[in-house]
Amino acid sequence: MSRQLRVLFLSWRDLHHPEAGGAEKYVTEVAEGLAARGHQVTIRTAAYPGAPRDEVVNGVAYTRIGGKYGVYTRALASRATGRSRADVVVDIQNGVPFLSPAVGGHRVVNLVHHVHKEQWPVVLGPRAARFGWWLESWLAPRVYARSAYVTVSPSTRRELAALGVDPARVRILPNGTDAPPPDTEERSATPRIIVLGRLVPHKRVELAMDSVAKLLPDFPDLQLYVVGSGWWKQRLVDHADKLSIADRVVLTDHVSEAEKHRLLADSWVLAVPSLKEGWGLVVVEAGVHATPAVGFRSSGGLTDSVRHGETGILVDNEEEFTSALRDLLNDRDLRERLGQQACTYATQFEWRQTVDGWERLLNDVVSGGVDSAPSGQ
Repeated sequence: MSRQLRVLFLSWRDLHHPEAGGAEKYVTEVAEGLAARGHQVTIRTAAYPGAPRDEVVNGVAYTRIGGKYGVYTRALASRATGRSRADVVVDIQNGVPFLSPAVGGHRVVNLVHHVHKEQWPVVLGPRAARFGWWLESWLAPRVYARSAYVTVSPSTRRELAALGVDPARVRILPNGTDAPPPDTEERSATPRIIVLGRLVPHKRVELAMDSVAKLLPDFPDLQLYVVGSGWWKQRLVDHADKLSIADRVVLTDHVSEAEKHRLLADSWVLAVPSLKEGWGLVVVEAGVHATPAVGFRSSGGLTDSVRHGETGILVDNEEEFTSALRDLLNDRDLRERLGQQACTYATQFEWRQTVDGWERLLNDVVSGGVDSAPSGQ
């Protein structure tokens, strides 16, 4: 029987943040799952307009301090002054590490969804990108040299190993899958492609738009649904105008969970043009509705969430991306076969199992069964 723990998660965003994505969904499911089992769980995260500084949601206490980057220094300062009472701290390293082991005093687990090497130059200028990559690739592995690691896929564990992190210290605790609401609608009568995720540059939604422009002569009724919100939206609006496909693209902004599932069930194919994914939660979210995915092999995590030729199609370049979408739109038998296999695969992943894994790991860390000692111990 596990002991009751005080667990502190350090995350640059929470699920209620307007730019939240799959990483925030993951920590919310884990945190609420642990809280439901009697553990005392806190998420320290960035403030944003309209959010209360302190609140409790589904048993999890939230403290919001600092902004997009200020949250890192504020969180580290509170740790250094001893204001963080916890048995174990979970640093969520979304590129930028919190560096909790540097101030000591707690056992630390480092959660890494994926390595950001390809993303730094896309999001930041050359100098800032070099600094970000230095933080992630050189400094972090040294600061967390005695910490346990968690990641969501074998591909990310391999990437961490390339940075010098011993694979034996990296536990894989994959994403779960929500039980979808009952489908109330049939699949769309006309071809529909869906992209689901934050509207940011590295999600490369433009590639899906480019494909739609090339496919329209063969599928004049084709629509592209872009589901999500983010600061890159106007660039996408401009890109659709440039391609003269604005009337074929629907940008929904953020939608409810029920509406998200309805759109996934309604679509023929999920397009995942993202530059990098740690796992690709959207793939299994679509999979439970028997909607197959097309994505890039180079993204990393999609090689784990998509079984090429079984649950979806992985490609190596933009031409193949368009071709794979065309094949699935053209071939109903192929689409339905991959979709059914995607459904079978997706339903193997349960959030309960993910929380089980986290509970075991945290108890092992606190009891000393896993090397994650505070600095100096």
